Amino acid sequence: MSAECSSYLNADKVLVSGFSCPRAGGDARAVFCCGFQDVKYCCDDPHSFFPYEHSYMWWLSVGALVGLSIAAVVLFAFIITVCVLCYLFISTKPRSKLDTGLSLQMAGKTSC
Repeated sequence: MSAECSSYLNADKVLVSGFSCPRAGGDARAVFCCGFQDVKYCCDDPHSFFPYEHSYMWWLSVGALVGLSIAAVVLFAFIITVCVLCYLFISTKPRSKLDTGLSLQMAGKTSC
């Protein structure tokens, strides 16, 4: 089994001629043509082909970073809010001392 990788323009806009998979001297299991529109290579997984340019994948990465950053800020704000509310709850509690109403007496001395 073999596959043909068609010719393509690389990132520098240079034409790369087509080739067959597996390549001579390469991995014999790499019988599929994989990669992007501007970079193609032989691989062993037929589902590794992404018909998009690298810039598409770059925007996915930026979107993921923005989403994770927003989630981190929201989590940080939630933790700060919980800490502030706990501090306010504890610091505004009335501090009352227990008063039994009994006066202290010395033991051992009795008066008549």
